[in-house]
Amino acid sequence: SVVAGSEPLSSADLAITLSLLHHGNSAAAMASLSPSIQAYVDITKKSPAYAQAKKLASKLLPPASFDPSDPSLLRASSAIFATAITSVFPSAVSLGIEIKAFKCKDIKHGDYQCNVAMPLFQKLKASGALQQGMSTPQQVAQSIIDAVGNDNPLLEDLKVNGPGFIMSRIKASYLEQGVNNIIKNGAPTKPKYVTSTATPEQPLNVVVDFSSPNIAKEMHVGHLRSTIIGEAVCRIMEYMGSKVHRVNHVGDWGTQFGMLIQYLKEEYPDFHGDIPNITDLTQFYKNAKGRFDESPEFKKISQLNVVKLQAGDKECQKIWQVLCDVSRKEFEKVYKRLDITVEECGESFYNDKIPAVIEEFIERGMCSVEEGGAKCVFVPKFKIPLMIQKSDGGYGYDSTDMAAIKYRLDKLKASQIVYITDFTQADHFAMVFAAAKKIGWVDDESGHRLDHIGFGTVQGEDGKRFKTRSGDTVRLVDLLDEAVARMESSLKERSAEGKTSASADEIHVTACAMGYGAVKYFDLRRNPTSNYKFSYDAMLDTKGNTAIYLLYAHARLESIVTKGKADFGVDIGALIGGGKAQIALAHKSERNLGLHLNFFADSIEETLNDLFPCHICDFVYTLSIAASEFVTQCKVLGSPEMESRLLLCRATAVTMRQCFDLLGIRYVMRI
Repeated sequence: SVVAGSEPLSSADLAITLSLLHHGNSAAAMASLSPSIQAYVDITKKSPAYAQAKKLASKLLPPASFDPSDPSLLRASSAIFATAITSVFPSAVSLGIEIKAFKCKDIKHGDYQCNVAMPLFQKLKASGALQQGMSTPQQVAQSIIDAVGNDNPLLEDLKVNGPGFIMSRIKASYLEQGVNNIIKNGAPTKPKYVTSTATPEQPLNVVVDFSSPNIAKEMHVGHLRSTIIGEAVCRIMEYMGSKVHRVNHVGDWGTQFGMLIQYLKEEYPDFHGDIPNITDLTQFYKNAKGRFDESPEFKKISQLNVVKLQAGDKECQKIWQVLCDVSRKEFEKVYKRLDITVEECGESFYNDKIPAVIEEFIERGMCSVEEGGAKCVFVPKFKIPLMIQKSDGGYGYDSTDMAAIKYRLDKLKASQIVYITDFTQADHFAMVFAAAKKIGWVDDESGHRLDHIGFGTVQGEDGKRFKTRSGDTVRLVDLLDEAVARMESSLKERSAEGKTSASADEIHVTACAMGYGAVKYFDLRRNPTSNYKFSYDAMLDTKGNTAIYLLYAHARLESIVTKGKADFGVDIGALIGGGKAQIALAHKSERNLGLHLNFFADSIEETLNDLFPCHICDFVYTLSIAASEFVTQCKVLGSPEMESRLLLCRATAVTMRQCFDLLGIRYVMRI
């Protein structure tokens, strides 16, 4: 036994506690227990034996059984295989074999595969537990297939491939249930299980820190990735029921404000009664910096302004507020175009919270005073410390970010905090997270999760940072408007060729949806950690993995549904309303599309694991390819299967729209 608190902890204690935690580890579940049991669980959770038992639990507990209400094909397949394997080889779990199915990389061979036979054969052979007559992994695999049988609700066409891989197909009848649920509910089915302790009554409290431009500077192409990745992450978390704080951690504090305040005072002396119309923030900042570098007197006054601002000087604070207001108006131009929602909470908000954070580290003996007087916090795996107070008494990014994470955990009660910045800040946030754990603000047992999504660089055709021909950074507003202008020109050409009957106003609205969507999707469809070359031609291409292709594919499906009603009198809305909607997946292209529709829940869960929206992009792109194959291979309008196939078109369009919503892409019903 071990000691937890003042009492010894036995194996029985561990078994009981794990059972209680299996009952539910959420705040709501724990609150339902009596105070004495809550205290007992809290004591047990602090023991080393408990931590060890949690790691062993997955190997000691039996695999989850098949749950027909769970839309995850991955879990369903794993459960069917697990039941079969444990019935034939009861010792499989205790031997440490992870029983799990995998999605086949090549759909020609199967939908899902199980690779357990080979490692299981080796473990059984080593332990002398091989059944009589079994001498190869293929025989182990065949015995598993025999145990699965034909009467299971999910898998068919099971066969042994190569050295013991078990390949399988999902039954069309099971896929039909999934697609008919989409029609019935008007939306794809959300994942049933997520990796959190949230409940509908107590949703997961999440902070997403994204966009974060600097006051008195234009938003440029460098802000594009944080802004659109952050918006998508927020939408995905909200979709799964989390309460999301969309924090815009703007750079509204620092020494640069001394020169900006002085420059505004000199250039706009009437700013008190007449708010200056500063539309070119980049030029304003450049002019102020130029005067700061050239004039010793201006530089000296600017430095004094910093001290006055931090001390609460009313005039300096008023000018600072003017700069913030002007900047917000410029930021909003971008946010409005991209449908971004943020709550501003800039660096200045945390300024008065920093001293208490420093004091806490000092009191805990975790702060060292280095040569020169700087206060530093060292964390494991890093030789360079976090500097929570400079030698001159000032504060930097380290100070602000430690105060921010403390506030978010303590005051906002965040269970999860996500930071979305460029990859160069990876070490900085790793140190901030490590310091928060070191001082005890972060408790892994309570479900705290800290994420940093470090994105790569947007490059020009030359492979270097994307710039204008003059070498300046590209204004984000200009970049977005250019995408819309090019899209509008393309749509007007279609109109002139008689390919669309849309009005001029409709063309502009459609161009905005497609142009902004093209920019977003071109970024979101790739792993955020990678760099990419910005190309209007590539992102506005009507073929390949682009938003334009997807939006056309979606509009085509809705066009087929519209023609079904107009030309053949088949109103799928009436079919659904009357409870007569039923999809059958008889043709191989119908079945393939049905399979891809059923991948939705697993793609959302995969996204929740690493918070990369590219998984949803991969899903909707492969779905659209399956849909294109379906409408090419299967006659929809005027066929005997018209009702079912029109409903399948609608189920696909509904699912695509859900993906567009999660990615922050506007869709149109016709183009």
